[in-house]
Amino acid sequence: MIRKPVVSGQFYPNEQDDLKMMIKQSFEHKFGPGKQPPIDSNEEIFGVISPHAGYMYSGPTACHSYYSISSQSPELVIIIGPNHFGIGSNAATMGEAKWETPLGLVEVDYESALELEKNSDIIQLDYFSHSKDHSLEVQIPILQTIFSNKFQILPIILLAQDLKTANDVGLAVAKIARNKKSVIIGSSDFTHYEENSFAHIQDKALIDTILHMDIEKFYGVLKEKRVSACGFGAIASTMIACKELGSTKGELLNYATSGDVVGNKESVVGYGSIKFV
Repeated sequence: MIRKPVVSGQFYPNEQDDLKMMIKQSFEHKFGPGKQPPIDSNEEIFGVISPHAGYMYSGPTACHSYYSISSQSPELVIIIGPNHFGIGSNAATMGEAKWETPLGLVEVDYESALELEKNSDIIQLDYFSHSKDHSLEVQIPILQTIFSNKFQILPIILLAQDLKTANDVGLAVAKIARNKKSVIIGSSDFTHYEENSFAHIQDKALIDTILHMDIEKFYGVLKEKRVSACGFGAIASTMIACKELGSTKGELLNYATSGDVVGNKESVVGYGSIKFV
């Protein structure tokens, strides 16, 4: 089964050359890392947080996360994101499938998907859950750009994002990542549609809890400040998995809002890139 792109031509260009150029420009952007991958580093990075908006808004920030892992050559990239459409299962991976982008096809690791379902009380194999959403899709062209080796993906999309679900997903993911050369990507945007300086304040409070990998405090700040981060469960699942694998802290690589990048600061969305080491 081929999972066709649903936001190609909207969130990123649908022509291969245009897409390659846009990703190149995102890496070189003043809000991006400022250079092309690969990074000259062998630091052990267990996972990253990356945004999932249109590349013109969040591409430069996303590229910080991707630059940090670009010297790795994983067999498996585990991508966890939120389900924006409210369809399908509470937590879903998928069976035998390939994801298509303008840069080609990437195969789902079916064996790992079956194992993941077995390791979890919540995750189901459900193609339908993945059929409309962009949160995982927009990660794949950048992965195809930074990794020259043949890698597979394990897509996980979350409708339920409570602590219990995040815990289940995180622990199940860690079991998979232990047995394969893997990197984990948690996909989320931060504050949505607030004034720029307010978004910065809200998101700093939430990001501080992520850097300390304090799951309870993360959910506390989320609730208390009503931070409108759409993929909070994906962030929490990634934190739990990385912690389980031996990560002790998060490091903020970049934070910028859509307003910082394109100039309209009245109603912005926040984007953060974080690595877990």
